[in-house]
Amino acid sequence: ESESFEHQGAIPRRHAYRGEGENVSPAIAWRGLPEGTRDIALVCDDPDAPRPEPWVHWVLFGIAPEVAGLPAGDASAAVAGRNTWDESGWGGPLPPEGHGPHRYRFRVYALDRRLDLAPGATQDELLGAIRGHVIGEGGIVGTYER
Repeated sequence: ESESFEHQGAIPRRHAYRGEGENVSPAIAWRGLPEGTRDIALVCDDPDAPRPEPWVHWVLFGIAPEVAGLPAGDASAAVAGRNTWDESGWGGPLPPEGHGPHRYRFRVYALDRRLDLAPGATQDELLGAIRGHVIGEGGIVGTYER
C-alpha cells in the first residue's frame, strides 16, 4: 500500500522525474510478511514504456524484515540498485508526452535468505538472485500521464 497514491490511482507529480516533478520516491508499506522472512526486496517498473523491456524505476533490497515500509523520499533502510535512468535509487515517472497513462508496478518480495548483492545491482541481477527464495510477494500499481 502507499500513502502517496491509491492502488490503480494517479501518482502525484512530485514523484515524477526531474524537470517534471521533484523525483521524490513515494511511500510504500507492507504487512503480513510470512514467517521465515529474512530479507525484503522491492522493484518498480513501467511495462507501458515504448521499448521491448519495461522501464525500471526502482530496485531496492537488503530491507530487514522488521521494516514495515519506506516513507516518501527515504529509502535509507534499503540498499539501492540501478534503474534504467542508469542511476542508483528512485527515478520517477516520465512517460512520453501524449503517450497516455502508464502503469507503475511496485512489487515487494519477502525472501527466505539475506541477499549478497552489491549496491547498484540491476533488476535482472536482483530477480536472478531471488529466484527460488521468494516466500511471499505483493504489490501496488500507480499510474502517471503527461
